[in-house]
Amino acid sequence: MSKRDYYEVLGVQRNASEAELKKAFKRLAMKHHPDRNSGDTTAEEKFKEAKEAYEVLGDAQKRAAYDQFGHAGVDASMGGGHPGGGASFSDIFGDVFGDIFSGGGGPGSSQQRARRGADLRYNLELSLEDAVRGTTVKIRVPTSVTCSTCGGSGAKKGSKPEQCTTCGGVGQVRMQQGFFSLQQTCPQCQGAGQMIKTPCGSCHGQGRTQEHKTLSVKVPPGVDNGDRIRLSGEGESGERGAPSGDLYVQIAVKEHPLFVRDENNLYCEVPISFVTAALGGSLEVPTLDGKVKLKIPAETQTGKMFKLRGKGVKSVRGGPVGDLLCRVQIETPVNLNGKQKELLKHFDETMNDQSAKKHSPKEHSWLDGVKRFIDDIKL
Repeated sequence: MSKRDYYEVLGVQRNASEAELKKAFKRLAMKHHPDRNSGDTTAEEKFKEAKEAYEVLGDAQKRAAYDQFGHAGVDASMGGGHPGGGASFSDIFGDVFGDIFSGGGGPGSSQQRARRGADLRYNLELSLEDAVRGTTVKIRVPTSVTCSTCGGSGAKKGSKPEQCTTCGGVGQVRMQQGFFSLQQTCPQCQGAGQMIKTPCGSCHGQGRTQEHKTLSVKVPPGVDNGDRIRLSGEGESGERGAPSGDLYVQIAVKEHPLFVRDENNLYCEVPISFVTAALGGSLEVPTLDGKVKLKIPAETQTGKMFKLRGKGVKSVRGGPVGDLLCRVQIETPVNLNGKQKELLKHFDETMNDQSAKKHSPKEHSWLDGVKRFIDDIKL
């Protein structure tokens, strides 16, 4: 009797991914497993058929041979027509169902080893000047460190952890339930493989104690909001001598009274008088390196942006130095005395003659637009 196509057996397309193959086999195995279908020979045959199909298609080399030569290609590679000769069904079962029954860890897995320490985060506020120029900051961090009394073992000085008698030191226990062989984390030692009979008095068997430590953080020039500096091994210490985690210093730049940073550029607003805007002039503007002169041409309008090249920020990631962009804002005079008011009224009268349109082109252009709009509505 000829064998069915393995892809057809699992009910998947020929380009199915490894995850799709695993999911299809898991579904069929659960449905047709002999333990769930006692005495049903048809279900048993379907289970064996699905198992054989997955053993081939779940192996990249065997799958390639099957795709090219069909059943003949894999029969030869498995040694005399015994599908899956290189791996037992318990291996495949553990691969497919391990996430349900074993908690994802077998002997020698990371679950039975002492866990690495947790990473920590420290929020560091900096002034814009320090962020741009770089600085060195001392920080005090609460953390857990390896117990100095027991050296991180968790056992009382003069003693040491003993092998767990339940799992024999592997951190996992195996249980047989009919056809299934299930593997679980050892309930006695919680996967550590060791038991502490006499705990350390300083850390109470944890291998770690809580302390504060002072660290020196070198902040490179050009950092910005959201940047992180990693201090390797300065996080919490690991369990029972495992490696420590890392400390991540998160940068937050304080609001500046004059400048706003946008990537490598700095922005600031510069108030100027009406006279300077009309007649032109020069004024001093601040930069992070000191004051510079900014020339204001005559007839400058409010909102005009002036660029000072190279007066911005050099990013920590490299590239050219940004610019300082100054937006001028014309300030309306306040607290005028009587004489100043009379002068302004006289000035305004000179602007309202026939030549006024050339002195305030934007105003008159806007008024003309308003008039046309109103006339169109009337029509």
